[in-house]
Amino acid sequence: EAAGITSNAFPKTVRLGGVDCAASYLHEPGDARDGITVTVPLFVLNQVSDERCEWLVPGMLQAKIQALLKSLPQRPRSRFVPLPESAARIADLFNAPERFGHGSLTDALLKQVRDETSLDVKRADFKLDMLSPHLFMNFRVVDEHGRQLGHGRNLGALKAEWGAKARGAFQALASLKIAGGAGGQGDSGLNHSEGQENKALAATKRIAGNSPENAGKVASPGRNAPAAAPAQKADARYTAWTFGELPELMEIRKSGQTLIGFPALIDHGDAVGIEVFDEPEVAAARHRIGLRRLFGLQIKDALKYLEKNIPDLQKMAVAYMPLGTQEELRSQIIDVALERAFLLEPLPTDEAAFKRRVDEGRGRLTLIANEVARLAGGILLEYAAAARKIKDTKNAPEATQDAQQQLQRLMPKQFIAAAPWTQLAHFPRYLKAITLRLDKYRADPARDAAKLAELRPQDQRYWRLVAERKGAVDARMQELRWLLEELRVSFFAQELRTPQPVSVKRLDKLWSQVNS
Repeated sequence: EAAGITSNAFPKTVRLGGVDCAASYLHEPGDARDGITVTVPLFVLNQVSDERCEWLVPGMLQAKIQALLKSLPQRPRSRFVPLPESAARIADLFNAPERFGHGSLTDALLKQVRDETSLDVKRADFKLDMLSPHLFMNFRVVDEHGRQLGHGRNLGALKAEWGAKARGAFQALASLKIAGGAGGQGDSGLNHSEGQENKALAATKRIAGNSPENAGKVASPGRNAPAAAPAQKADARYTAWTFGELPELMEIRKSGQTLIGFPALIDHGDAVGIEVFDEPEVAAARHRIGLRRLFGLQIKDALKYLEKNIPDLQKMAVAYMPLGTQEELRSQIIDVALERAFLLEPLPTDEAAFKRRVDEGRGRLTLIANEVARLAGGILLEYAAAARKIKDTKNAPEATQDAQQQLQRLMPKQFIAAAPWTQLAHFPRYLKAITLRLDKYRADPARDAAKLAELRPQDQRYWRLVAERKGAVDARMQELRWLLEELRVSFFAQELRTPQPVSVKRLDKLWSQVNS
């Protein structure tokens, strides 16, 4: 073997998403294949971890660490001169089996730099755009016949282009395994994965934190799988919980390798089904919707009563007209009421727990639905007033344009379901602040312009980050989102007060935590 070229340093396969993917290497600067190329089967694409791919392979780690250190600002960079020696030393530490490939390489190096320098280095100080392309993994996505579908170094772009088909390929594989029989039977079994449980539970906790209605909450560890999942028909439909215990995750074996799947109840309108997903975040979101449907199917009479007796529905529907229909408003109110009455953590994972939750939720559903309707009515009243004020305000293009954009972001069609319930209570105040702001504009347009100039950079960088993360919002970003609304209240309608102190300085501090 050539010097430095060993099977450990440059392995023939790289394990991604539970599958050993073939790896090839090329040293040809300027060639699109320069560096490492891994061949990724379509069905595993969505399970490939960005963080694992940062590490490349052990033989390339030193070069990547050196390039990352070189990209730092001068002050922290100077602490690691000569860079080749520092990179070699850190690579030796990071190549330990208990460290290599775990978490993000950038985050690991950030911690190392902070520990060694005691400087307040930010993640953004690593300028990834300065790194040579060969220091990023190249992906070759192939179908079941080995035909290339897509290629490139941008994993996110490949997932965006091929993710839906990848999910379909994974679910087709999972359906074959479900139909094949009970878990634990040879190559067609579905098993609880002890080795992956902590990973899946951590992912599920992240899901709870990222979903708007669950910001700050942690998902229950209750959805632990049995030793073997019961056999089910892949296309079975259920109107009651008659499918046994629903595991949190499943092992799906293919060609001697093991994939991890995440089962979820799927809403089919008049029934629910079970599907297995390749991404825990997607599974958790779909499962809540399916579980809500299954609860609704147990209380049909109560829902029929609610549909006819939502207080002031017709009056609310008039204000809701710019957003949607009366039926859409009614459906949204009932869905949120079902969520609040039945989908409390921990979610049920078996028939007995499900039946207990049905009995508990049935008695409080009407009261909760009335509460949801009252709040929706108050919000829509202020929404109509703010919309009129924006329309009627003349000669204030910047203020009205900003207010209109704020209104659209606060009030999408699914505004009741889209925002956390605890935050919805503040919506009347946020909307009232729009009206008061424009009432005051004529008296002091210069003040409004000055405050808008302070607000706009904060607003723009938040929505830019949301776009970069494709809508995936964690708890800190949720906090930022609502602090921005509170900042608007403090700038433009101080008399409405804010529940906590808020300032540009406080937002900057929170931004530093998001960026770290």
